Amino acid sequence: MSAILDEIHRRKTFAIISHPDAGKTTLTEKFLLYGGAIQTAGAVKSNKIKKSATSDFMEIEKQRGISVATSVMTFEYQNTLINLLDTPGHKDFAEDTYRTLTAVDSVILVVDCVKGVEMQTERLMEVCRMRNTPVIVFINKMDRDGKDPFDLLDELEQKLFIKVRPLSWPIGGGKLFKGVYNLYDHRLNLFRASSTKVEEEFVSIDNLNDAELDKQIGEHDAEKLREDVELIDGVYETFDEAKYKTGEIAPVFFGSGVNNFGVRELLETFIRIAPSPRGRNTDTRVVQPTEEKMTGFIFKIHANIDPNHRSRIAFLRVCSGKFERNKFFYHTRLKKELRFSNPVTFMASDKNIVEDAYPGDVIGMNDTGNFKIGDTLTEGEQMYFKGIPSFSPEIFKEMVNTDPMKTKQLEKGIRQLTEEGVAQLFTVHTTQAKIIGTVGELQFEVIQYRLLHEYGASCQFKPLQYYKACWLTSDNTAKLTEFIRTKSNYIAFDKDDKPVFLASSEWILRLTQQDYPEIHFHLTSEFNRDEVVA
Repeated sequence: MSAILDEIHRRKTFAIISHPDAGKTTLTEKFLLYGGAIQTAGAVKSNKIKKSATSDFMEIEKQRGISVATSVMTFEYQNTLINLLDTPGHKDFAEDTYRTLTAVDSVILVVDCVKGVEMQTERLMEVCRMRNTPVIVFINKMDRDGKDPFDLLDELEQKLFIKVRPLSWPIGGGKLFKGVYNLYDHRLNLFRASSTKVEEEFVSIDNLNDAELDKQIGEHDAEKLREDVELIDGVYETFDEAKYKTGEIAPVFFGSGVNNFGVRELLETFIRIAPSPRGRNTDTRVVQPTEEKMTGFIFKIHANIDPNHRSRIAFLRVCSGKFERNKFFYHTRLKKELRFSNPVTFMASDKNIVEDAYPGDVIGMNDTGNFKIGDTLTEGEQMYFKGIPSFSPEIFKEMVNTDPMKTKQLEKGIRQLTEEGVAQLFTVHTTQAKIIGTVGELQFEVIQYRLLHEYGASCQFKPLQYYKACWLTSDNTAKLTEFIRTKSNYIAFDKDDKPVFLASSEWILRLTQQDYPEIHFHLTSEFNRDEVVA
């Protein structure tokens, strides 16, 4: 048991989240650089990639310069095993990010100092607040002319509804950026632009009145720093690690990811204060990581992670006990035992077979179609981990097959892609037409591309005017059957054959609810049964 405890305490599992172009993928690479997992960083440009980023392994990501699927990377730093989940920044892939946040214990939020808090950042923070996830903020691109640091802190508090406490403070900004002062460790870190090497330029200054400070950064900037720090200590409450761990306060760091500056301080403080794996809710009880028996849940499925081999990987977050290769585990939805001979950990697209894994670890398992998002593995106990969301889509389009000779390939491809969570698939009750529901337009482009390049199938999408997809339940089976028959033109079935009502407008949905009070209309699928349209 002590061996498991040791393994739990040396693990940190977190996600990096941000608005697109805030520098999230760049920061991810710098972490890997410090962990010795890579030697040089990739260069990501908006539409032109010279050398694709380590964490962007899907072909379309390399072409577009954006992350559209969550990557999982494991590396060690200072005897800490770090499981890093790099999430899609693009809003069209927000649902994949929301699900990923169920699999982590903390989050690093990247904010662009030029643009400040953006819409997608606000949505991501809402999900973090739902679970009281601990958040560290990294204000990036300090080598560019951006907003005043105090204005940025105000913006964080007002828009993200969270208290902040700076743990480092910038000296100058843009072309005049000289470095940061680490308020947590009382160290001065002088800025040197370097994108590929691990830099060490620290000067310990315990007392800000030390003449060494004036010598290092000049009298004017030294005096400004002293004034800023005095103001910080007067306005912001002292950093409290316990409050950080309950999601009540967010420490803030400043730096430049592309120049590899301020990243080491962020990483080292993260290792010291971020929580180890924590307990998780199921439909029957709370599972603690220290329990002897293994439990875990599937939060992501990725087909064809290697285009040269038809492979499908299910990502498992281990929640308790010890996962062992070749051991039988109980699949609670299918109610059967499964054994995994080649479980892997990831370094982006590189996979390494693992013999065992502990709470906090994210492992990939070859899947022949046994898994769906939200599935739970145990050592025999019947339970389901809660809070793995699947939301009503915002955009609906009918899929039209443009190559009837490849019908089988198209049906297999769309089934696999929707099981990954790329989009949702609804089959119309009367016509058997296939409707794809997504959060954003870009997902249709990704689906089209992947169907063609991975399955050899081609299709087009015809826009449909629907307001919401609502999952249906009722305590009165006869009434539900009658409703499905009466509203058959607006009824579809999801990939799990659950009935869904496709409402054409908000007014129609309200009217239908009034006419059928016995029917419950849910905005989320089976994993959050208690959410009903008000």
